[in-house]
Formats: sequence, C-alpha cells, structure tokens
Amino acid sequence: MAGAGGKRSLGASGNRSSVQTRAALVRGAVEALRENGFAGASAREIAARAGCNQALIFYHFGSVAKLQLAALDQVSAARDERYRAMVEESGSLGDLVRAARAVFEEDLDQGHVTVLVEMIAAAQFTPELRPEVAARIRPWRAFAADSVRDALAGSPAARLLPPEELAHAIVALYLGLEMLANLEGEREPALALFDRAGKVASLLDVFRRRKRKA
Repeated sequence: MAGAGGKRSLGASGNRSSVQTRAALVRGAVEALRENGFAGASAREIAARAGCNQALIFYHFGSVAKLQLAALDQVSAARDERYRAMVEESGSLGDLVRAARAVFEEDLDQGHVTVLVEMIAAAQFTPELRPEVAARIRPWRAFAADSVRDALAGSPAARLLPPEELAHAIVALYLGLEMLANLEGEREPALALFDRAGKVASLLDVFRRRKRKA
C-alpha cells in the first residue's frame, strides 16, 4: 500500500516479510547459542546477527526464551532427519555404531548438539524452560529406543538390555560426550568409545547371523 509521497509502507519488519524476519531471527538465535552459549544469546546479539531491531524478537516470539526454543526446534528437526537417514542406511548394529561415530563428529564440527546442551544447562536455573526443554528431549529418547529395539532384534543382548533404559543411557552419554569434547577441546576419548562399541556391535552381529542360520 502506498503512503505519503507514493512510497510503499514496509511495516514492522522493513523490507522483509514476516516469515523471512522470523527465519532470520531463528538463524541468529541458533548461531548465538552455538557460538556464544545461552548467556551470550541475548536479544541484542540475536537481533544483530539477524540484521533487525531487537524489538522484533518480542513482536514475533513474545520473549527471548521462546525464540531460543524455536532455535532448538529447528536444530532438532534437522538432526532428527539426519539421524533417521543414518539408521535407515545401516544394515547391521556395527554399521549403526560406525554411522553414529561419523554423525557425532559431524555434530561436533557444526555445533548442532551444542544448541541442545546450552538449553539443557539453561533449564537448570530457568524454571520456565525446564518442562519445555524436557519435552523436546523425549522424542530423541523414543527414537533411540526404537533404533535400539530394531538393531538388537535377534541378538543375545535383546533380553539383557531393555530398549527404553538403553536409549536413556545413549542420549545421556551422547550429550555428555559432546559437553566433554567441547570443554576439553579433544574428541579422541569419545571417538575411542565409539570404536570400542563398534567392536562389541560387530560381535553381536556375528551371533545374530549364526542364530539366523541355525
């Protein structure tokens, strides 16, 4: 709509559409959480990265916390797609562990899990975030349980390792390894664990193949 002097009225988000502004703010929040941590992902920092006025954070999301949760949702959705593809491409438990190792390195290189780790840490001292972050971790555990159930089907470990309990341990271990690798600046100990797990997985695959042939 034309305003005074025939100029076009741009509205609250300038030249951008509402969808573009929201997307830019979410990207800015992801970058700020990944590079500066939760404490450094302020309204000013996020807005600067998004190239817009920080008032637009509250206009579009209501609060910085809700924008940070939207950033977590975006990262989680992208990683969920990647993890599911990894599982589908794995033909054995050994393949799955090797693929998980590669994805772990990918997550470290690109800082994907850092966003989740930062939000988990923030939830410890921000009560309103706690149920929101917890709700976003549950699908990860459910996915891990389904993957474990399928991977262990027909192996001796299937009776000894309840999928839900093992899934909880896997998610906790994955996040813990991510935190330690970032803290110490060294990923070799974590990768060594993946390599050892791969050897155990290969043995379980042998038992499963023998059982099928029997």
